[in-house]
Formats: sequence, C-alpha cells, structure tokens
Amino acid sequence: MLCIGKVSRGAVLCSKLSDIPQLGLARDGVWSREHHNRIRSIEASQLKPYVTLETLDLSFNDITEIRNGCFPQGLHIKELYLGSNRISTLEPGAFDSLSRSLLTLRLSKNRITQLPVKAFRLPRLIQLELNRNRIRLIEGLTFQGLDSLEVLKLQRNNISKLTDGAFWGLAKMQVLHLEYNSLTEVNSGSLYGLSSLHQLHLSNNSISRINPDGWSFCQKLHELILSYNNLTRLDEGSLADLGGLHVLRLSHNSINHIAEGAFKGLKNLRVLELDHNDISGTIEDTNGAFTGLENLSKLTLFGNKIKSVAKKAFSGLEALEHLNLGDNAIRSIQADAFAKMKSLRQLHINSDSFLCDCQLKWLPPWLVEKELQSFVVATCAHPESLKSKSIFAVLPESFVCDDFPKPQIIIQPETTVAVLGKDIRFTCSAASSSSSPMMFAWKKDNEMLHNAEIENFAHVRAKDGEVMEYTTILHLRHVTFAHEGRYQCIITNHFGSTYSSKARLTVNVLPSFIKTPHDITSRTGTTARLECAAEGDPTPQIAWQKDGGTDFPAARERRMHVMPDDDVFFITDVKIEDMGVYSCTAQNPAGSVLANATLTVLETPSLIHPLEDHVVSVGETVALQCKATGSPPPRITWLKGDQPLVVTERHHFTSGNQLLIVRNVVLEDAGKYTCEMSNTLGTERAHSHVSILQSLGCRKDRTTVGIITIAVVCSIVLTSLVWVCIIYQTRKKSEEYSVTNTDETIVPPDVPSYLSSQGTLSDRQEAVVRVDNQQPNGHIDSNGMCQTDAGRCPDVEAPTVGCRQPKLCIGYNKDTWKTEDMADGMLVPDKTGTKPINLERYFMFVQIRKPSKSDSIKTRNCYLQKKKKKAQNESQVASPAGGSLKQLNVLPEASPTLLDLQSEAEVKQALLSNGYTPTACDSIPELPCAN
Repeated sequence: MLCIGKVSRGAVLCSKLSDIPQLGLARDGVWSREHHNRIRSIEASQLKPYVTLETLDLSFNDITEIRNGCFPQGLHIKELYLGSNRISTLEPGAFDSLSRSLLTLRLSKNRITQLPVKAFRLPRLIQLELNRNRIRLIEGLTFQGLDSLEVLKLQRNNISKLTDGAFWGLAKMQVLHLEYNSLTEVNSGSLYGLSSLHQLHLSNNSISRINPDGWSFCQKLHELILSYNNLTRLDEGSLADLGGLHVLRLSHNSINHIAEGAFKGLKNLRVLELDHNDISGTIEDTNGAFTGLENLSKLTLFGNKIKSVAKKAFSGLEALEHLNLGDNAIRSIQADAFAKMKSLRQLHINSDSFLCDCQLKWLPPWLVEKELQSFVVATCAHPESLKSKSIFAVLPESFVCDDFPKPQIIIQPETTVAVLGKDIRFTCSAASSSSSPMMFAWKKDNEMLHNAEIENFAHVRAKDGEVMEYTTILHLRHVTFAHEGRYQCIITNHFGSTYSSKARLTVNVLPSFIKTPHDITSRTGTTARLECAAEGDPTPQIAWQKDGGTDFPAARERRMHVMPDDDVFFITDVKIEDMGVYSCTAQNPAGSVLANATLTVLETPSLIHPLEDHVVSVGETVALQCKATGSPPPRITWLKGDQPLVVTERHHFTSGNQLLIVRNVVLEDAGKYTCEMSNTLGTERAHSHVSILQSLGCRKDRTTVGIITIAVVCSIVLTSLVWVCIIYQTRKKSEEYSVTNTDETIVPPDVPSYLSSQGTLSDRQEAVVRVDNQQPNGHIDSNGMCQTDAGRCPDVEAPTVGCRQPKLCIGYNKDTWKTEDMADGMLVPDKTGTKPINLERYFMFVQIRKPSKSDSIKTRNCYLQKKKKKAQNESQVASPAGGSLKQLNVLPEASPTLLDLQSEAEVKQALLSNGYTPTACDSIPELPCAN
C-alpha cells in the first residue's frame, strides 16, 4: 500500500490498494483519492475513522456490491465516486447513513442491471449518475426519496421501458439524460412528476413515435433532444403541450412527413433542427407545415431530399433569421417562396441541379437585393446551354420556358365514395418533354404506399410527337375503412417531382336493418307503435312514408311522434284514416333500404248520417239509407219490427245493403225499420219509422201551393170578367155620343168612320196604353192580340189553352186631360189638373177589325213581351186635327178593364155601327179561356 499526501492538506492519494487504508483521524475537508486500485469491497469499520471526510473517490476499483451497512453512521461525505467498478448489486438502504450529507453520487460504468425501489433515500442529493450500466427497466417509485435531485444521468444503458411513475418524486429535477438507450416511445405516465424539467435528452434511442399525451407533465421543458431516433412522421398536435419549449432537435431521423399543424402550440420555439431526414414533400407540396412557429429564428433542413420549394412551404415563419437548405438537390424554387420572411439574414443553399427556366428568373435578383447571395451556391443543370453556370451569372433574358422537362399533371385523381368491399381505382396523368426515366408513387395521408398495386403506362401525345404522357393507376381491392384517406400521386423524373391534388376516399356501408317494423293491429283511440332501426356508415337517416307518400293524417293533427334518439314511431289516438302501409326507409350516401309494415285499425260500426223517418203515400217509392263505417267494414242487415225483413220483388238493395228501396209501397210497409251493423268488434243498430198515407192528401209542398194559387186566381178572374161584361153591355146602351167644339174631344167607339176621316184609324190600327210611375203597360199587338203588363201575370204557370174568342181591352187612368194644341188636334195630359177622369168621358181607342182564324192566344209572360217592345209599340191617340193622340197615362191604382165576349152571339151584339168587331185579345194569356 502506498499513500502520498498529507491529511492536513485535505487530500490523500493512495495506490496499489486492495483495502481502504487506515489514515487515523482525518480533519475537515479531506479528499481521499483511492481510484485505480484493487479494492474489492467497502467495510464500515474501515470508513469509520473518516468522520470528517467530504469526498471519497473509489472509482476504477474492483468493488462488486454495495451492501446495507457499508457506510457507517456519522460520516459527512458529500461526494461519493463509485464509477468504473464492477458493482452489480445495490441493496436497499445501502446509502441511508449518508442521507444527511451526500450531494453527488456517481455509479456510472458499472454492471448494475436493476435498481431496487427506494434504493436511494438521499433527500439532499443533487446529482446522480447511473450512465453506462446495464439497466433495462426502471420501475415506478425507483427514485422516491431524492427530493432535491436536479440532474439524473441514465444514458448508455439498455433501458427499453419506463413504467408509469418511474420518475415520481423528482419534482426538482431539471436535467434528465436518457441518450443511447432502447426506448421506443415516451408516454405521459413515465414522465409523471417531472414538473420542473428543463432539458430532456432522448437522442440515440429507437423512438419511432411521439405520443401527443407524453408531454402533459413537462410544461416547463425548454430543450428537447430527439436526434438519432427512428421518427418517420410528425403528426398534428404531437408537441402541442410543450408551449414553453425553446429548442427542438430532430436531426438524423427518418422523418418524411410533417403534418399541417404538427408544431401547433410551440409559440416560444426558437431553434428547430431537422437536418438529415427524408423530408421532401413537406417543402415541395405541403402548405402550413410550420404554422404556429411565429417566434422561430433558426430552421435547419440540411441534408434532406428536397428538390423543390413551394410558394407557401415556409408560411408562418415571419420571424425566421437563419434558414439552412444546404446539401439538398434543389431544382426549382417557386416565386416569392421566402418573401414573408422579413427578418431573414442567412439562407444556405447548395445545389447544382437547378432548372434555369422562366420560373427561376426571380431568384437571383431577389437574393442580391436581400444580400443573401454569399450563402448560396447554385448552378444550372438545364438547359444544356446554361449547364454548370451559376444562377448569378445567367442573364435574365436567358431564363426561358422553351420546354417542360419537369412533369406536369394533366389529369388529377378524383374524390371517390366507395361501398365497403368494392374495388376502386385512382387515375393520374402527367406530361413531360424530357426523355428522362419517370417514376410513379402514391401517397396516402402524405405517407408513401410501398406495397400498393400500381399500373403505369406511357404514350406519345398525338399532336406533339416530342411530348410523352404518363398515366399511373392505383388499384384498391375490397376496400375497408382502413383505406379511407387522402390519396395523391407523385410523378418524378430527373428534373423534379410533381404532386397531384389530394383525392379523398370515403368508404360507406350500405344500410341494413337491425329493427324491422312489423304489421300491427290497433283499435281506434289507442296508440300504435312501429319500430325501425338501421346501421351503416355513415349512420343512415330513418324516414317514414304512408302509402308511398308523406301525407300523414296523424302528422297534420299532431298525433304523430318520432323520438330523435329512439327507434320508435308513435301514432296516438289512432283513427280509421291512419290505416295503411307504412314504409321505413334507411338511407345514407351508399344507398337505401326499405321495409314495410301494415297498420290495421279496428273500429266499431257507426252511422255516418243518422236514419230519417219517412212519410209516403201508397204506390210511391221510399228509400232508406244506412251509410255505415267501421273496420273491418260492417255487415248490414235490415229488420222490420225487430224481425228479419221479408224481401219481396218490391224490395231492392244496393251494394253492401246500405240503401234499401221499397217500390209501390203498401200500407203493410209501414212500421219501424232497423239497420243492424256488425263486425268483429260489435253490433250497432239504427231505426227509421215509415208512415204510409192512403192518398196524396194535401201535401205542403211547392207544387200543391202552386195549384191552389192558380185555382184561386182563375176563380177570381172568371168572376171579374163576368161582371165586366155585364157592366159594359149596360153602359154601352145608355151612352150618348156627340162631337163638340170644346177642348174635350169625345170620340164615340161606335163611330169609326169619323176617326177614319181624320186619318187615325184603318183596317189595321193599334192602340197603346202606357203606364207611368214605372208600372207595366198593356198594348194591342198588330195582330189584334192584347198584351197585358206583367203585374197581372200569375206567378204559377198553368196549362195554356188556346181560344179564338174576341176580347176587348180597355184601359184608363185618372190623369186630367186637356186640349193643348187645337191646331194639331193632340191630346195631352194636363200638367196641373188633378181631377179624376170619368170613364164615360174618356175611353180607349181600339183597333176594330173582323176576327180571323189566324188569331192566337198568347200564353207567355206578358212582362217580358212588354220590355222587348216597349219602345216600338207605343200608339198614338187620334185627334180631330192631327189624326193622333198623345200617350194615355194609367195610374198604378187603376187596372184596365177587360171584356171577354163568351159566345158568337155576344160578338154580334158588340158590333159597331160600321160593322167592325173589337179585336180579339188575351188580357191574361196564362189563364185558359172558356169556350
């Protein structure tokens, strides 16, 4: 044993030791360096004198185990170095005696395979190093008791799993090293309790997926290192809980897909490293992959597979200062791809594959304007005339588009809706003027489909022999829900890749019934219940129809109820009109199915219209109607006197016995008739009483009233005519006739020759009587028939009997008359006179002629004839001077007197002195004339 140094100086270096040396009582602050020896064990008796020892370095020895009791009570060791030994066993409580003083514990480079639960009850420990051991699993609560621990190093172990609560109790830990292990994922349970963690080193593991929920307990994390893992994609929201993150290192993975919104929530991120991945489409086609990184200042994409930069590839990076696109074979950059990065200071581009056409013309002057050309090394690869030239050396007019070597999409894949189990295909076509070999690929949700069934072919465009068209078809067999997504074709050649639009595939399932409606029978007034439910994808919509239509009587009356979250269709207070066929239709975009159910409504019989009693006469016909309703339709039976009706040839029934007709009724048909309506629900009866009269009797109907009225009128008229004839004959013999020179001119009826001499009468004369005050007037027609006013026409038409009896029509009024103009002999009414006229003094002029056989009795309504000829048939009264008469006004109080000569003898007696007879006329044409 050899020990060099003095205890008084605070450091002792020993070599070639196999045991811990005895140094006597050590002073405060002694540092014992006993590394690189052959010490195999730690004995409490050997360390007991080191009561004031602060640092004990036992690294690089042959210690194999740390047993409970190795460190005696009373030691004040602050730093204990046990690294590079052969320790494989740690007994629980082995370090408990150092709990009051120990701050640093190094156990790296040993052979520890398992950490016992609560193996470290060191509440003052700040740093614990367990790197380069053989630990595979960290159980929950393993580090409980390390309340002050800030740094934990577990790198270069073989840890493959962190169980839930593995780091529980490390609330003050700020740095956790887990590099070079075999972790495949990080979940929230394993990081539970690390509320103060600032740095998490997870590089050089096998992590292939980032769990979005894995960071919920690391809200204060500032730096996350995930380099050198197996990450292939960053999904949307996978880092959303790391709102305080400043540095994210994801280099040296296999990331080929960054979803839109993958960095959502990282508003404080300053540095993002994505070097040496497989990123291409994210920059070439995706828009908004970096949305949410408004404070990002450095983005590195060095060594990826980027061939082109889309216009909106870096949208959302307004604060970016450093962008590294070096070591990418970039061929094209769309115009204004960097325009929104107002703070950009460094843009690293290193590519010799640029397609120097018209679409790249904007880039050199923009780089010069922004003073970024010093970071860019870019040379042309096409066209041949510009090959190997720097883009800064090419003249602006040389950037032309004479051809299109890069493929251009001409047919885009179309969005498709497929039925589960069917085959579908997507078609995509592109054209190119280059003979460079073409490669085809398909993506689903921005991920390459490596084992897809793809059919490719090419042909020369007919109109342009130098242009080739390429078509790729993606076949999907027996599609399932796993096939749903957005499909995109990528056609690539030496000059770059072209991305088609994304076509969505939706897989639907035809609806199928899980509850089918059944036929039901309900009584009126009850509730009918129909069930119908279907499944499918998307969930089918259920609709009901009645008898093929949407007209529901129950719906109009608000008796129909369909529960939105139920499968039942209700009809309350069922009525007979609800009966029918109800159809349940389940429909979704994939198709529809239909199921029918019949609702039968039962109703007790009832009458639609009540039966009526009847009174008929013998020989007439009586009809008894029993219009019944019910379900099922009732059977109708007729009873008479509560006994079955005896049917004879006089009894007739309509369909369903709803109408009973009895012809030629006899007295025996009188009585009570009963209509009996019956179905399966019951029987109802209705009664009707039939009364039989022996004769017609005096029925109070309109025909009877008319007949009575006509009879009364005829009696009155005939009686009046008789009296008129008697009065006329009496006065005729007693009248004296003379012609005077006074104002009143009296023309006797028996002196027609005088009138003829004045030119007022002839063989065919007409006399008209006009009635004032809107009263109807009578006139003598040209054929000698007297047309009376409508006021004397009876309301009831009676049979008309023609006659050839001569009649004399006489009219008068009470207006006073005077001779107004003796020169023309006109007679006019006195406008001022009010004296009643004397019938003996004033009389009507009538046409006098011999009766002929052609005369006829007019029997139609005289009022209508008056209206028709009112303006035409006004007669003038003859005067001595002018041979005409003014109108004769007849007051409404007086009616013309009619004279009806009843026989040929009477006609002869009526002859005037000149041998003419009065004109035959009918004053009341509706009344029959007596022969």
